[in-house]
Amino acid sequence: MQRRAIWEGRKWLHRSFSSMPSNPLRVCVVGSGPAGFYTAEKMLKVKQQAQVDIIDRLPTPFGLVRSGVAPDHPETKIVINQFSRVAQHERCSFFGNVTLGSSISLSELRKLYHVVVLAYGAESDRSLGIPGENLKGIHSAREFVWWYNGHPDGRNLDPDLKSADTAVILGQGNVALDVARILLRPTTELATTDIASHALAALEESSIRKVYLVGRRGPAQAACTAKELREILGLRNLDISIQESDILLSPADEEELKSSRIQRRVYELLSKATSRPKLADLNQRELHFVFFRKPNSFHESKDKTGHVSGVHFEKTDLKGVGPGIQIAIGTGEFEDIKCGMVLKSIGYKSVPVDGLPFDHKKGIVPNDRGRVLSDSSGDHTLVEEGLYVCGWLKRGPIGIVATNLHCAEETVSSISEDLQKGVLSSSSASPKPGREGLLQLLHDRNVRIVSFSDWEKIDSEERKLGSSKNKPREKLASWDELQQASIK
Repeated sequence: MQRRAIWEGRKWLHRSFSSMPSNPLRVCVVGSGPAGFYTAEKMLKVKQQAQVDIIDRLPTPFGLVRSGVAPDHPETKIVINQFSRVAQHERCSFFGNVTLGSSISLSELRKLYHVVVLAYGAESDRSLGIPGENLKGIHSAREFVWWYNGHPDGRNLDPDLKSADTAVILGQGNVALDVARILLRPTTELATTDIASHALAALEESSIRKVYLVGRRGPAQAACTAKELREILGLRNLDISIQESDILLSPADEEELKSSRIQRRVYELLSKATSRPKLADLNQRELHFVFFRKPNSFHESKDKTGHVSGVHFEKTDLKGVGPGIQIAIGTGEFEDIKCGMVLKSIGYKSVPVDGLPFDHKKGIVPNDRGRVLSDSSGDHTLVEEGLYVCGWLKRGPIGIVATNLHCAEETVSSISEDLQKGVLSSSSASPKPGREGLLQLLHDRNVRIVSFSDWEKIDSEERKLGSSKNKPREKLASWDELQQASIK
C-alpha cells in the first residue's frame, strides 16, 4: 500500500514537471513556514528557469501560521491563501513528511540541488538553568501553543489545568500574551475558532482564574506589541492588576520611549490599565502584570511530590549599559508567587543538523545576508557555496509573520547576486538531479511523501469536521490521523 502510494506520487510529480526546461536551476527550501514560502515565491519570480521544491518534516504545510498563530487570530492566517498559490505553481512542489537529518541529510540535498535554503525555524526552547526547572507543571510556551493549536508533537502534553487556580507566565512578549489570553478568554468564544478539540475540552474544565505575566524589566521595555496588549486588556470580565509604582518612569525610561513609538504606545496602554475599576464578581478572572522580577528557582509542592507549587523571584533594577539600553540586575531582595503551573515564554531555539555551521550562543546559523558562513580558523570567513538561510534560523526568533517577507527578499537577492557573479554553479554548467533525485532517494528509503494534493485531502477533512461544530476547521492532531486523511 505504502509503496504504491509512493509510486503514484512519483508518476504525478513526473507529469507535473515533464514540460520543464531540461536543466533548470534546482532549488530546495527546507521548511514550509512563512520564511520558506516567501523564499519560494521570490525565487520563482526572480529566476524564470528555477524549479523550487519545499520539504517539511510535518505532513502539513505553513509552519507557525498553522501551529503558532493563536486560534482567535484568524485574520493572520489569511496568508495561507497566498502560500497555497505558491505551492500550486507549475514550477513548485511541496513534499511533507520529509525530515532533514533522518529522511535525507544536508550533504545529500546539496548534491541534488544547486541551491538549498534552510528555513525550518526554531523547534526547541531556551532554558533558564535554575533549580527546579524540571518539575512537573512547568512547560515551555512553545509546547503549550503546539498543544492548543493541534500540532501532532504537542498532542500528548496534557497540562494540568485543574489542580490550582493560578498560573505564572515568564515573559511579556506576544507569545506570552497569546498564552495568557487562551487561559483567560471565555471558552464559549474559543469554541468557534480552530482550537484543537482536546485543548478546548481541557480549558472548559480549567480551574485557572489568575494569571501572572512576569517580566525582568519594566513597562517601558515590555516586548509585546500594542495590538496584542490591547486585545488582552479588552477581554470581557477580566480584572487587570498592575502596581502603580511599577508604572513610574525613570529619566532613562523616558529617553527609551522617545525613540520608539511602539514602546510608547505599549506603555500608555499599561499606564491606563492601572486606573481601571475592579470588577465585583467573586469568580472573576484576573491578569496580573508583574515587572522588575526575575525567576531564581522553582518551589516543589509538599503535597504533590515532583510538582511545582510556586516561583521564587528576585527583584530587579535597571542598569544602563549604552544609549537607550537598560538591562535587569538583581537587587538581592526576593519574593514568591504561588502557582500550580508555569509557562516559560523566554524564547524559541533553533536546532542545528549535521554539516551545518551553527552559533550555539546566538542560536542561529552564521550568515551574511542569508549566505551561510563556514567556521573559520584564520582571518577569512568562507562562504558555503549554494547554502543559504532564511527566517528564525537566520536572524533569531524575533519578528512577526510579515518580517519574513523582507528576510526572504534579502536571501533571494543574495542568491541572485551569486548567480550573476558566477560564484554559484549555474544549472547549464552543472546539471543536478533535483526533484527526480530526491524522489528516487526517498522512494528507496520507503519515505512516504505527502504532496500538496495530499495536504488538500487533510484540509478538506478538517473543514468538513469543523463545519458540524461551527468551526473553520477541526484540526487532526495526531500523526496517524494526518497520515490516514492524506491517503483517502
